[in-house]
Amino acid sequence: MNIVLFTHPAFLGLRSQDHFAQMLHDEYLRRGHRVALRRPSPVLRAWFPRGPLAKWAGYVDQYLVFPARMRSAMREDPPDTLYVFCDQALGPWVPDAAHRPHVVHCHDLLALRSALGDIPENPTSSTGRVYQRYIRAGFRRARHFISISKSTRSDLHAFGCTPRGLSEVVHNGLNHPFQPLAPEVARARLADAGLPADDGGCLLHVGGGQWYKNAAGVVHLYAAYVRATLAAGAAPLPLWMVSPPPDARLSAALARVPPAGHVRFFQGLAPELLEALYAHARALLFPSLAEGFGWPVLEAMACGCPVLTTDAAPMTEVGGDVAAYLARLAHGDDIEDWAARGAQVVVDVLGRGAEERASLAAAGCARAALFSAGAAIEGYLSIYRRVLERELPALPSQANHDRHRLV
Repeated sequence: MNIVLFTHPAFLGLRSQDHFAQMLHDEYLRRGHRVALRRPSPVLRAWFPRGPLAKWAGYVDQYLVFPARMRSAMREDPPDTLYVFCDQALGPWVPDAAHRPHVVHCHDLLALRSALGDIPENPTSSTGRVYQRYIRAGFRRARHFISISKSTRSDLHAFGCTPRGLSEVVHNGLNHPFQPLAPEVARARLADAGLPADDGGCLLHVGGGQWYKNAAGVVHLYAAYVRATLAAGAAPLPLWMVSPPPDARLSAALARVPPAGHVRFFQGLAPELLEALYAHARALLFPSLAEGFGWPVLEAMACGCPVLTTDAAPMTEVGGDVAAYLARLAHGDDIEDWAARGAQVVVDVLGRGAEERASLAAAGCARAALFSAGAAIEGYLSIYRRVLERELPALPSQANHDRHRLV
């Protein structure tokens, strides 16, 4: 196949999106396809790399300069080229490819839902609402979508658009071969990195500090767990948070943790070190308010780590019957009451016997194995072929002539 991938400009620093686009590029090339990766370059933004004008210069490069270059390049592409938008947030570029075979990868619509007032926990500014309308107006012109979860596809249909062609789900695959580690191996790996791993383990949270990760809720939950554990005459485990340093709201939550509790923050951990943390942890606390997919749930299961997450999609879609679930912390709920109820779930999970823990760890590993990167790539390519089979008959006769080139 001839595939053109569109992705965000590097100057935005969107690491996960950059990784996704580069992964698609490399995997498609490895399978023998002809692939080009196209993205805006810093033209005006090169003159304003920092400061208040940097954002607006970036918008000019993305939405005025790049579309002109995009149209020029498309005129040179073979008629059977498939245009792949690596994120639905690239919607403003979609109309220029709407007359050609195309697919949009849809990760999550949390920003759009927030702009539409569907998520009261994350109010959006007036300019943010305009920007999301601009994005949605673009990707609504698309005919074919691939969503990373059933939950994301449901949001796409409810808040984004009703696709006129294919709308399929391909779950993310693990982008690192996470696996269980022997306790001594995990501790040695952590110690080599200067992390204070003892024999008792820890509770773990993995997040990026975004509003939907519910970091303050995690700390309130941990504080309630510490109080419950002390009341039972036991010593609480420490909480390790792979998350940015605390802001004011999170600092206020930390002040409510009893002195017997200990919370540590870490950032920028390599996958091998994160793997050791999952193996060392007694449980992952992941009570997100929303997700597009929920990577840490999958990663923890692959390492045999028990998972406590929110009883809502897509966390339930990933965790299945392996994870333990907490009620979602809804807007206006009493957070202390929510935390107290959740703490009992934490205590119950930590109180499981050795045989039950081993059985659930094996079940988690088996479930995580279903989410392979190779299966995801093959799923994408299968849908790409179906899109081309639908679209090529509508193209000029040269494209029909070239259909045998699909592989």
